[in-house]
Amino acid sequence: MEEALLDIQDLVIHYEKRNGAVRAVEGLNLRLKRGETLGFVGETGAGKTTTALGIMRLLPVPPGRVVSGKILFNGENLLDKGEEEMRSIRGGKIAMIFQDPMTSLNPVITIDEQIAEMIALHSGLSHRDSISRALEMLELVGIRRERAGDYPHQFSGGMKQRVVIAIALACSPELLIADEPTTALDVTIQAQVLGLMKDLRRQFSTSLLLVTHDLGIVAESCDDTAIMYAGRIVEYAPTAELFGNPLHPYTRGLFNSIPKITGGKGDLMTIPGLTPDPSNLPPGCPFHPRCGLAVPECSSGIRAPLEAGEGHYSACPVTLGGRR
Repeated sequence: MEEALLDIQDLVIHYEKRNGAVRAVEGLNLRLKRGETLGFVGETGAGKTTTALGIMRLLPVPPGRVVSGKILFNGENLLDKGEEEMRSIRGGKIAMIFQDPMTSLNPVITIDEQIAEMIALHSGLSHRDSISRALEMLELVGIRRERAGDYPHQFSGGMKQRVVIAIALACSPELLIADEPTTALDVTIQAQVLGLMKDLRRQFSTSLLLVTHDLGIVAESCDDTAIMYAGRIVEYAPTAELFGNPLHPYTRGLFNSIPKITGGKGDLMTIPGLTPDPSNLPPGCPFHPRCGLAVPECSSGIRAPLEAGEGHYSACPVTLGGRR
């Protein structure tokens, strides 16, 4: 199998509380190949952002804690790195676009200085050369040089997101993690930002982990897609294969809940019940209390995803014909 740029193995992350642990990520396995985009899909509370913060080693400690597992980047386990070494990796080799551009920028520093700070930190360039590089990055993301001395409050939400992208890509990282990069933007600006990210990813040969709950964005942007539920990957496949042949009942439920532009009027299909409390997960498959295909054995143990076709994995043995 081709060596992955990012290979997460059996990752377990908990948030410790006085009355027990919140099991945010449970036995997660994930691979991202070089130069490709992986869509990381799940509803709020599934553990997507916790996984992203775990990769960056930015979990709030306490209460966050990596209990076990490996996060291999270029074959090296990030969990074995010291804090000083991780500071050189963050921004230089792995960069992250956080969920809210409104709070990702320092309100009292001009944007050219914020970009230049990242460049100087990882490249060793002088302040003058770092500013020059920052101006080039602003132009790459569609912001005129004349705006370089402005402060974040002088920009719209879409422009702030462009600045955040410029900061993330300033040092040509090998891996870019985008955590819901278009959540706070209107539809038109969403399309512009996604198109910009796609173009810049090709230009900088950067792999992208795109964290989202929007299947439309996944269809447009991703090579492969991983579906996450209650801290686990329940289905993983090439995006076209996943959209054409979803296997896990949760994945099918997500697709069935999307409004159709064809066909007659009617109520949207929904998934019954609620996402389980991560501090009190049900036994066995975490989706079985909401699943219309559940059989008694679904509550008796966790099933590892099995390969249903080339590169297509599902954690539901029922839809895979009872294979274990």
